[in-house]
Amino acid sequence: MNGLSNTDIPSDGLPEPDDAAKRHSHALATQIAQLCQSRGGAIAFSEFMQQALYAPGLGYYSGGLQKFGASGDFITAPEVSSLFSQCLARQIADVLKGVVGEGLAGEAVSPGILELGAGSGVMAADILLAMEQLETLPERYLILELSAELRQRQQNCIRQKAPHLLDRVSWLDALPEQVFNGVVVANEVLDAMPVECFKIAGGEVEALMISYDGESLQPTYIKANAAMCEQVSVIEARLKETREHPLPDDYCSEYNPAIKPWLDSLYRVLNRGMVLLIDYGYPVHEYYHDERFSGTLMCHYQHRAHTNPLWYPGLQDITAFVDFTDVAYCAVAAGFDISGYTTQAAFLMGCGLAELHEQQVTDEVKNQVMLSQQIKTLTLPSEMGERFKAMVLTKNYDEPLRGFAMQDLRNRL
Repeated sequence: MNGLSNTDIPSDGLPEPDDAAKRHSHALATQIAQLCQSRGGAIAFSEFMQQALYAPGLGYYSGGLQKFGASGDFITAPEVSSLFSQCLARQIADVLKGVVGEGLAGEAVSPGILELGAGSGVMAADILLAMEQLETLPERYLILELSAELRQRQQNCIRQKAPHLLDRVSWLDALPEQVFNGVVVANEVLDAMPVECFKIAGGEVEALMISYDGESLQPTYIKANAAMCEQVSVIEARLKETREHPLPDDYCSEYNPAIKPWLDSLYRVLNRGMVLLIDYGYPVHEYYHDERFSGTLMCHYQHRAHTNPLWYPGLQDITAFVDFTDVAYCAVAAGFDISGYTTQAAFLMGCGLAELHEQQVTDEVKNQVMLSQQIKTLTLPSEMGERFKAMVLTKNYDEPLRGFAMQDLRNRL
């Protein structure tokens, strides 16, 4: 068994990995091939994506590759500019002030922050520094991070940027066992959750599976199980208001089966406060638009995007856009209130991006150009401004949210 990845699907223009990286991918592909064989020859795409991203020591996020920033595979908003995190800090500070009080058993509760998947750690450092300036520092900043390698990077980043605040940060292997008041932050978390991929064929639903043919991993479609058929029926029912016909033959897309249990777990952890979700995505009628007939699944390697998830597993990121309508339905079912939904640009402007820019700009031309470029990247429709959305879920908290003062698009969900 060689377990080689399938590199036959075109991925033109991608840099060739070095020999060490190829050996790393080969080990993961072999492990996935063995899993396929143990399951009768094939596994669901979501299981393949789980392995490709999170297999201990070999998956993309659990291995030791550089992922974030100019030397990685993609750049996230916190790495574009500290202005992003400074804007978030303003919204977070408002909520933390409003949830000081008693816990479920009547004990005093000091509100805190829980960041899910902290990436390079730069957002945590910048939020803490901004909240220090606002005189609203939380006593604890929790980071749920499963990757030991990323934990080390996060610790190094915070130690470098905000060494005097490192003792406020704690790392977790799982969600806190005790409920807390405060804010949960998930920036580009939903897009990295494993998805199920489906295709409409002859009016029926087919599921994408990953099989092992004795030489390589291969994509194959089979008749979908009842759970997938039910989920596609739910999607089509939500689409009826905006389209006259069901999804057509050969239409391929995906959905995230983990959103509901994930939100259920967050609801149990949070006593009072908000969950802030920022990610790239669409409401359902845009997500499953006729022109998006190949779905939204994308792969990223050294700042190049392509659509072959089987290309050297473990070396590339695999993501899918977020169906924010589904997130809203699942959040309400979990018990949350949907307290705001808008574009990233509108959210940042509502949180004072223009004011923060004014405070930091100087007469130096280099400074002006740098800040201008950062703001363009964060807010222009052709960059992150409209493709990324911000959604806030709240529990036992009904104060106005500054991030949605300029624009609230909940009516489009």
